Amino acid sequence: MPAPNKTTRSPKRLRRTASVLAAGAALTLALTGCTKLDTTSPATVRKDAAEAKGSDQAKFGTVDCRKAKCVALTFDAGPSENTPRLLKILKEKKVPATFFTLGKNHIEKYPELVKQMDAEGHEVASHTWSHKILTKIDAKEARKELERPNEAIEKLIGKKPTLMRPPQGRTNDDVNKLSKELGLAEVLWTVTAKDYTTNDSKLIQKRVIDQTKRDGIILLHDIYKGTVPAVPGVIDELKKRGYVFVTVPQLLAPGKAEPGKVYR
Repeated sequence: MPAPNKTTRSPKRLRRTASVLAAGAALTLALTGCTKLDTTSPATVRKDAAEAKGSDQAKFGTVDCRKAKCVALTFDAGPSENTPRLLKILKEKKVPATFFTLGKNHIEKYPELVKQMDAEGHEVASHTWSHKILTKIDAKEARKELERPNEAIEKLIGKKPTLMRPPQGRTNDDVNKLSKELGLAEVLWTVTAKDYTTNDSKLIQKRVIDQTKRDGIILLHDIYKGTVPAVPGVIDELKKRGYVFVTVPQLLAPGKAEPGKVYR
């Protein structure tokens, strides 16, 4: 009998292989938190704004990211007891950040920290009220998840957020439509340290530095014990490599984030 062809697989083995691949794909999706959808890059926003005629453009501030090698440092799910230390670090390093704040047990528990974020030049954004997955709840509940932090933030700093990060990055056409109605643009990320899986600050630092490229949007959480201690090293090393830290709106300037669109 001739030796079997190594590329030939039984139907049973093929089914088993397909199951493994499907499980792997699902795990990858769960870890990244990103769905496959149309997103707009910061470079595209800047290019479109530069080509458009008219004056409805964001201010550059002190940095023009069309020329500088910009990155945006973002923090999800705070504020928390770790945030005062983080704000002190950012102030000492002269680095602005974007905070995607969570309402329940965070904004409502640490209102003074939200005010401090805004006062010190950081961008205060929304991460929903209670971190429910927006694609898994009905439209009425999803609206509440987005409206409540908008109202709470406006009450504290005098303006509603214009940016929102959906929990786990899960979004779809319905969420896009609702975000547009509420004046919110959705912001995902390009760099994740998966700091929810480890308290090893050195590992968190390494993961961020290894992944960061120009126009990077870095996702961290100021609710985990190992994250804030990693921040000084991240900032120092990326500055050595020529990166300039900006808020997400600054990263897009002279363009602006449009409600209902998704940026990454």
